[in-house]
Amino acid sequence: MKRKVIQTADGSSTIYIEEWGETYHSKFGAIQEAKHVFIANGLSLMEQQSVAVLEIGFGTGLNSFITLLEAEQKKQFVDYVGVEAFPISLEERKSLNYVSELNAVAFEKEFEQLHHSPWEVQVQVSPYFSLTKRQQYFNEIYYKNRFNLIYFDAFGFQVQPELWTVEIFKIMYEALQDKGVLVTYACRTSIIKALREAGFETEKLKGPPGKREMLRAVKK
Repeated sequence: MKRKVIQTADGSSTIYIEEWGETYHSKFGAIQEAKHVFIANGLSLMEQQSVAVLEIGFGTGLNSFITLLEAEQKKQFVDYVGVEAFPISLEERKSLNYVSELNAVAFEKEFEQLHHSPWEVQVQVSPYFSLTKRQQYFNEIYYKNRFNLIYFDAFGFQVQPELWTVEIFKIMYEALQDKGVLVTYACRTSIIKALREAGFETEKLKGPPGKREMLRAVKK
């Protein structure tokens, strides 16, 4: 599918898939969305010194980079696993402006390493952040009681409904430790029902700019 890098409303970039009319991040602000959904309503809840995070849809690396910056600032160890079936190209990565938009020039090498690190190998990207990238489909995830937090950042239900099913959320449920948390930008009724059927307790929260609501789900 044809893709191109575009600018979102907060000045940060994302990738647009023309055939789907779908973007990797919110067109109302890629960085704003990532900070609101995954940091403010996810990582910020994790008070323990060491946190294991699973990202569903590694994509542009924005969510992992913001998490790395948070980990370094708070001196909180983060063991990060990003799953992605179709990695972005080197040319697309070069067009992303997250380092400058996040005022993170001091961490430019770390952002590059997020994308250049080998797949299927744990890499210590910074003192407080390790990364394992896995190139696989979401239904191939096999973790059990491994993570404290899941960033569920798959493409939208309107283009890939098969990623928002009870079967997928059961895999997520198994991957989380007890009381583990899943956060996602989506808040469709069918997604809430699927999460609950998979065993989660769900909560609607205020959404990021341009979106009324988002979801947080907790493993019972």
